[in-house]
Formats: sequence, C-alpha cells, structure tokens
Amino acid sequence: MISLHHIHSPNPNQCSSTLVQNVNAPLPLVWSILRRFDQPEVYERFIKKCTMLVGSGGTGSVREVAFVSGMPGKLSRERLDRLDDDMHVMICAVIEGDQRLETYRSTTTVHEEDDGGGAVVVTSYVVDVSEGNSAEETRIFVNTVLGCNLRSLANVAEKLACKA
Repeated sequence: MISLHHIHSPNPNQCSSTLVQNVNAPLPLVWSILRRFDQPEVYERFIKKCTMLVGSGGTGSVREVAFVSGMPGKLSRERLDRLDDDMHVMICAVIEGDQRLETYRSTTTVHEEDDGGGAVVVTSYVVDVSEGNSAEETRIFVNTVLGCNLRSLANVAEKLACKA
C-alpha cells in the first residue's frame, strides 16, 4: 500500500520526502479528521482560516487557506485531487499562492497498526526547490511544517479518542 502511493520520481529541480506519524487512536477517527479538506485548521496549526472556493470538500474541491503570521507567505490555493474513503488516501496540490511551494503535490494515507489499536499516517510530497534555496533546505522547511501538522493531528485524534 505504501509503495503504491508514496514512491515519487522528482525532476532535477524538485525534492521529495516521506514522513510517518503513529497515532494512538482508531483509524476511522484519524481519517474522519484528516479527510476534512474544508477544515484543515482543526489540526494544521499554521492555518488561520480556510475558505472553500470550489466544491464542499470532495475530489476536485479548491480551498484557499490563510496562514498565521510568521509563515513565509499569506495565502495558498489548494486542490483536492483524490479522496478515497475506502483506501484512506488523500492527494492535494498547491495550485497558486505566495508560500514558495511551487508544483507542490502531497499524498497522505492512513493505515491500521498491526495490533489494530492505532493508526499510522504516511505523508509524502514532491515540490519544486525554492528559488535561492537548495533541495535540502526546501526539504527541511517542508518536513518541519508537515511534521508539526502530523504531530498536531495525532494530538487532536488522541484527545478525542480519550474522550470517547
């Protein structure tokens, strides 16, 4: 499953990476949070506001997200290219914005842990190397933001799982 969705062949001017986050919450709960393309601010702490421009959160929807101050950029328009509730796959692309992530495309999948007690979230991406930066500098920046988002997703899901 992971090799099916998370193997990328970046062009020479691109970089890619894969991040993994274990979550001590059931897969259905984790997926119910993650799949909400129209509400990323529930767990993505760098988003101040999300406005749907096209659709209501299904495949083909487009959202505009406003970032909190301190981020490099203020806005990003993003398209949901795939949302598969059976396979727990979400693929998104940045289609415009001022956040320096040109040709960014990410794939996120959620898997059940072997013991069935939790979930594993895998996110991979391909992005153009930012002008003035090396591939490694671009990768470090994107990995830092995605890592924060994944840890926040885990915290939100685990708190909800404790309440249930």
